[in-house]
Amino acid sequence: MDEEILRKAIAEQVAEDHVGLIVKEIHFDETLKLRLGCRDILKINHLWEFTSLARLDLNNNIIEKIEGLDHLINLTWLNLSFNRIEKIEGLVSLRKLEVLNLSNNRISVIENMDTLEKLSHFLIANNLLGQLDNVLYLRKFKNLFTVNLHGNPVSKEDDYKSSIAAYLPNLVCLDYRLIDENTKNEASIKYGYVLDEVQRAELQMQQADEVQQSQEAEIKLHTEAFVELLNGSHLFQSMFKDDPEAETLHRVPEVAHLLQTFEHQMVELCMQLSETGLAEHKRRETEVNSFFSGQSEAVTRYQREASQILANFEQQHKRRIVELQQLSDKDLVMVKINHCKEEINQLCNSLVALECQLISQLEDIIKKLDINISDMIGNFIKTAQGTFEQCRDLENNYHEKVQVIAATLENVAEDNPDEDMPGRDKMLFVDKDTVMDALANSHKNHLWKIKDRETQLMTRADAWKVALVKGIQDTELKRNRTRISDVHRYADHLLEQLEDLSMKQFLPESVLTV
Repeated sequence: MDEEILRKAIAEQVAEDHVGLIVKEIHFDETLKLRLGCRDILKINHLWEFTSLARLDLNNNIIEKIEGLDHLINLTWLNLSFNRIEKIEGLVSLRKLEVLNLSNNRISVIENMDTLEKLSHFLIANNLLGQLDNVLYLRKFKNLFTVNLHGNPVSKEDDYKSSIAAYLPNLVCLDYRLIDENTKNEASIKYGYVLDEVQRAELQMQQADEVQQSQEAEIKLHTEAFVELLNGSHLFQSMFKDDPEAETLHRVPEVAHLLQTFEHQMVELCMQLSETGLAEHKRRETEVNSFFSGQSEAVTRYQREASQILANFEQQHKRRIVELQQLSDKDLVMVKINHCKEEINQLCNSLVALECQLISQLEDIIKKLDINISDMIGNFIKTAQGTFEQCRDLENNYHEKVQVIAATLENVAEDNPDEDMPGRDKMLFVDKDTVMDALANSHKNHLWKIKDRETQLMTRADAWKVALVKGIQDTELKRNRTRISDVHRYADHLLEQLEDLSMKQFLPESVLTV
C-alpha cells in the first residue's frame, strides 16, 4: 500500500463518480472516501494525509493487522471484511466511527473498542468468537443499532438469539433480522435475574470509574497549580519515611505527643498553601484566557481589514486587467502594466504594514501577559517560601524539644524492661550518643525533604511561566512569517499573471500556439 496505489484509487473513483471529468490534481487531505478493495494489500499505511476521509473500504485484501489509522479522525465507515485479521486494535482515534465491518476474518475476542462511542453498526460475522460473555462487551455502545455475529461459534449456542436480545436491549437487528418485541420481552423475563446482576456490576464499575476520574482530575488540577500532594499529610509522612530510629523514639509518650502536634500544625500549613495554590492557579488561568481572547480579537480585526483591502484591490485589479486585454497599443499596454505592478506593490506594502501593526499590538499584550504572570508567579513563590520556612521552624522546634527528652532516655530500657524489644532499640535507648546521632540525621533528612519540595514548586512554577510566554511568542512568530510569506507569494502570483498577459499581448498568435 503506497502513494501510487492511493492516487490510482482516487483517480478511478473520481472517474466513476464524475464521468468525463479530467482530474488535474489530487489532494489527499480533501478526499472523503477511498475504496481499496481487492488489491492484495498486506499492510495499512500512507494514510496520514487523509484527515478528511469519512469512508474507507479495505475489504478483500490480505491484511493481518489493524494499524495506520490514527490520523483518520473523521472516519465514520470502515470496512475491513475478508482479510486475515486476528485481533481488534488500532481504532482508538476513530471516535466518529459509526459502521465497522470486520466480517470474515480470524478474530476470537471483541476488545479495544472503548472509544467508538458513536458505533451503530457492528459486523463481525464468520470469525472465531466463542464466548457469549464476550458479547456483553457491546453493552457499552448505547447507539448500537445492528450486530451481525452469524457464522461464529457463539451463534450456534442454544438460546443465542434470546441471550443477545436480553443483554443488548437497544439492539434492533441481529444477523440482518429484526428483533421483534415478543422476543425482547421473553428474553427480558428469562434473563431478568442475570441482567440485574450484570447491571449491578456495571453500576459499581461505573461508580468506581467516576471516582477514579474525579481523583485523576483533582490530581491534575493540583499538579497544574504546583501544589500536588500538599492537601494533606503527604509531605509530613515523607519526612519520617524509612527512619527506624525516629520510629523507635516515637514510642516514648512525650515524643509521640510532640509528633502529633507537629503533624497537625504542618498539615494545616500545607493545606493553606494548597488552597492558595489553587486560587492562584485560577487567577493565572483567567489572565491567560483573557490574553487569548484579546489576541483572537486583534487577529480577527486584522483579518477583517486585510480582507477588505484585498476585496477592494481585486475588484479594481480585475477591471484593470479587462482594460489591459482590450488595448493594442504596445506603449499604452506597458504603461498600464507598470501601473498594475505599482498597485500590486502598494497592496503588498499595505498588507505588510497592517501585519506590522498587528505584530506591535500583539507584542504589547504579550509583554503585558508576561508582566502579569511573572508578578503572579513571583507572589505565589514568595508565599510558598514563607510557608516552607514556617515548616522548617516547626521542624526545628520539634527537634529541639525531642533533644531535651532524649537526654533523659538512658534509663528507659531499665525502667521499662521489655523482653520483646529488639536489640537495636535497646541500644538506641541505652546509648545517649546513638540517640543524639539518630536525631541529628533525622533532623537533617526532614529539612532536606522540606527544601526539596520547596525547590520543586519554585522550579516548576518558573518553568511553566517561561514555557507559556515562549510558546506564545514562537506561535506568533510562525504565524507572522507564514502571513508575510503568503502576501509575497500572492504578489508574485499577480506579477506572473501580468508577465503572461504581456507576452500574449506582444507575441504573434502563431508563436503562442506552438
